This record gives sequence, structure tokens and C-alpha cells, in this order.
Amino acid sequence: MDIAENKKSTDELTYIKSKHKMWIGSYIFIAIAFGIFYWLLHLHVFAIEWLQRPVVIKCCLATVIVFVILTISKYVEALFTKYGHAKAVTYNFVRLVRIIAVIAIGMVIIGFLFENWYTAAVSLGLISLVLGFALQTPISSFIGWLYIVIRLPYKVGDRIQLGTFKGDVVEISYLDTTLWEFGGDYLTNDLPTGRLIRFPNTLVLQGEVYNYSWRKFPYIWNEIPFHVAYESNLSYVEAVLRKVAKDALGKDMEEKVNELKLLVKQTAVDELDIKEYPFVTFRTNPNTWIEASVNYLVNPKKASEVRNKIIKNATTELLKEPEKVMFPNSNAR
Repeated sequence: MDIAENKKSTDELTYIKSKHKMWIGSYIFIAIAFGIFYWLLHLHVFAIEWLQRPVVIKCCLATVIVFVILTISKYVEALFTKYGHAKAVTYNFVRLVRIIAVIAIGMVIIGFLFENWYTAAVSLGLISLVLGFALQTPISSFIGWLYIVIRLPYKVGDRIQLGTFKGDVVEISYLDTTLWEFGGDYLTNDLPTGRLIRFPNTLVLQGEVYNYSWRKFPYIWNEIPFHVAYESNLSYVEAVLRKVAKDALGKDMEEKVNELKLLVKQTAVDELDIKEYPFVTFRTNPNTWIEASVNYLVNPKKASEVRNKIIKNATTELLKEPEKVMFPNSNAR
């Protein structure tokens, strides 16, 4: 499976590199072509009157500069992709490079449209003032995008919740974020619903963001309650639930618990007690049974899969010893 994934990732990287080469080559060709044309105009090679007009010469030079900027931006993208940075980091960096290139191109065009920079600056200020009133929400969303890129409340691939929106981040554009929803109105588990949620980036500045995929520790605590009678052997129930949970989660998760303990020690909540993992808690139910809850760490995207495995295996094991584990004889549970 890993070999297939690595091959797919390598093929994808090769395809991206070939695209970058194609775009860079095209930009360089156009820049050189207009550069030669600009040089020929200065030499008055063409005996056509309208080609000697200052506006034509300016447009020609502006085109050369624009395509030089595009070449540099595409080359920087190619370099960043080549050295294998994380996909989410590369995604944000490429977006940042592109917006910087757009701003630079806009400044070049404005500079060539006006005789001097003072006139250009005044005109730009007036245009910005008008657009600021007319486009308040898009501008706020763009500021939200800058906040997302700099502060990283979430990145592409993270599972987040923002207000009533819950899902995996599939795209972060300049104005909005797209989630692949999980749970939702039609499911009670953590599986994707198939619906896409798109919300403006400005919401990040207005409410809480719950990130289930913290890069330092991308796991969350889950618990599964089992109802047993008061006459049950609680020590046996605890041992069975812990063993089943350990088998379902694998040995790697114990190392993750040790990582969590180290992270806790580095924070202001270093007195937090991380119990032996996984652990079982008991509490009395208002009805006629005891609730035994197994608590464990899990990757949020695999929560449903692990929960199903633990419930099936734990129920099978507990039913093997009816003398030690008794379930309430009521249909109310």
C-alpha cells in the first residue's frame, strides 16, 4: 500500500514539475519576444507610424516586466515544490507567492498608465477608498486569509469545526475556505457526508476554530460506554476493555501517549494527570446499571472505524463470561 502511495506521489510530483517547466518556458519566450520587439522599436526598424507612439512602446516594456515577474514567481513555486515541503505548507506558500506577483503586476500596470508615481499613488488611493466601501466583506475575507496563512489556525487536510461547520479542509482560497463535511444532519458518526461547505474567511476572525488535527499532536480522546449490572466483576470488565482497546489501537499509540505527556509538561497545565493508557472509568447510572467507559486516543479521521472495532470485539469478549459480566435485564438500556 505504501509503495503504491509513494509511486502515486512521485508521479504527481513529476507531473507538477513538468507543468512548471512548461509555464516557465512559455513566460521566458514571451518576455524575450517582447524584449526584442521593444529593442527594435527603439531602433526604428518598423516604418509604421502607430508603432512609434509612446503608449505602444510603454505597453511593450510593461509586458516584458509582467512576464519577468510571472517567470520569477513560477520559478519560486517550482523550487519550493522540488524540495519536498509538506503539502499544506507548499499550498499556502504558493498562494502567497501568487498574490505578491499579482500585486507587483498591478503596480507595474498602474505605473505605466500614469506619467509619474505621485499621480499613480493618488489614483490608487482614491480607487482603494471607493473599493473599500463597496467590497468590505471580500476585503475582510482576504484579511482572514492572511491570518490563516500567518497564524495557521488550520491548513489543508485538517479536520476542523467552526461554528456549526464541521469537516476536512480541502481548499483555502483568498476569499473562502472549502470543507468536506463529516457528520452533519444525516449521519451520527464521523464519516464524510459527501457535501461541501464553503464559508468566507472572515468567519475565522469572528468565532472559535476547533482543530482536530494539531500538527504537534493530531489525536483526540474518545470514550465508549458499556452498561453492566452491579453484580458484574468490575476488575474483569476493566481488564477486558483495556486489552481490546490496546489491540484495536496498536502499540504505536502508547508512544503517542508518552508524547502527549511531554507536551503537557511544556505547558502551564503540567499538573494534568495523564492516566495509564487506555483507561476505564466507572460511574453509576440513574437507572439500574453501572456505566464502564473505555477512554483512548485516536486519529479523528479514524474514530468511527476504531469505535466499531472496539465495540464488536469488547462485546464478544464480555459475553464469553456470563458469570463475571452480567448485563441489565431491561429493555431500557
